[in-house]
Amino acid sequence: MPEVIFNGPEGRIEGRYHHSKVPNAPVALLLHPHPQHGGTMNNRVVYILYQAFVKRGVSALRFNFRGVGRSQGLFDNGQGELSDAAAALDWMQAHNPNTKSCWIAGFSFGAWVAMQLMMRRPEINGFVSVAPPANVHDFSFLAPCPASGMILHGDKDDIVPLVSVDKLAQKLKKQKNIRIDYRVIKGGDHFFQEDVSELIGHLNDYLDKALPKAA
Repeated sequence: MPEVIFNGPEGRIEGRYHHSKVPNAPVALLLHPHPQHGGTMNNRVVYILYQAFVKRGVSALRFNFRGVGRSQGLFDNGQGELSDAAAALDWMQAHNPNTKSCWIAGFSFGAWVAMQLMMRRPEINGFVSVAPPANVHDFSFLAPCPASGMILHGDKDDIVPLVSVDKLAQKLKKQKNIRIDYRVIKGGDHFFQEDVSELIGHLNDYLDKALPKAA
């Protein structure tokens, strides 16, 4: 899990990158929760996402948004963070020029940024969205959503009420040419503090079905 430093729009960005030993392996970019609420690339949910892809032979990158850790810059309410994510994807693609599959995953604020990046980068063909903050941010830009993916949420989330994510998931499910796997963890709060094993179980089950075999 080597540390990497690459150039972003506001200067240096720090990350952790795993390069698959499998030729032309899929790639995955993992985005962390809100920088002003303690979100970093070392967040437990982000690390779980990262490991799930790595274990399946995927080249995976998680990084700190601007102003977090050793990444330079200041919080920019999502727009700058979207630019950071685009720079991270550029860096990863430069190191994986022949990959045939590109995934993006995010937790909370990171899920919102991830879905925006997916709309701008047609090479992204799969996503995992954990606790997307549909009560705070407008996801109407997903019209249509360009790729299939999974949405995972806890029904006891007191930060992002389940009803807002239900509405988002049902709206996406009605769209043609994509498949949305929407899963609700009973008793799960926003951080899945008591439900890590169930979170991992759902993630493993979905990726085993949806991710192209890297090996």
